[in-house]
Amino acid sequence: MTLKGDPTVPLLEGLGLVKAYGPTKALRGASVRLDAGEILAVTGTSGSGKSTLLHCLAGIVAPDAGSVSYGGERLDHLSEKRLSELRRTEFGVVFQFGQLIPELTAIDNVALPLLLAGLPRTDAHARAGEWLERFGVRGQAGLRPGEMSGGQAQRTALARALVTGPRIVFADEPTGALDSLASEQVMTALVRTARESGTAVLLITHDAQVAAYADGEARMADGAVVPVGVTA
Repeated sequence: MTLKGDPTVPLLEGLGLVKAYGPTKALRGASVRLDAGEILAVTGTSGSGKSTLLHCLAGIVAPDAGSVSYGGERLDHLSEKRLSELRRTEFGVVFQFGQLIPELTAIDNVALPLLLAGLPRTDAHARAGEWLERFGVRGQAGLRPGEMSGGQAQRTALARALVTGPRIVFADEPTGALDSLASEQVMTALVRTARESGTAVLLITHDAQVAAYADGEARMADGAVVPVGVTA
């Protein structure tokens, strides 16, 4: 991909992003930069545009105006086929409730992206088991999501997001449905694993304690990124 190895080029950058849903403007010229290996917290109150920003940066939705670049290549100019490929291989996404497939066991959930990429089942399960081990849930490999605690399920979701070796993990309120202990376990596991693998993380959160795990913070208010410390 163009310029991906150039350290002067951001790994991911959104410039002047605008997105409206009907008469409601979710983004009003938001700009954000994520460098390789960086953990960036995007904070703000409910309705400030955090999740919409993540969806645009991850190529899940297209902005109405502005640009999104990944390694110097414009995401908003790519075909849906190419975007889907990126989301399978170079982007990992984790949502507040994990969105694990309820009928599958933990190890099958984690192995699924590898199977979709064509890896043989035995190899996919072996790698999935290694990632469950990294997140401390290897003992839950044979359990379905409904049989695990919220923290165990969310760590399984993180293992699934990282199993393909993505360059970026987009985490949308990954601890929002967890108690304080489970939140700490999830964030400790995420940060440790991201550091070990050199994975960048875009972390959406309204929780200051969760944001403290990040290298930096971009605060949103009324659909735009404002300087940290400025009251909107």
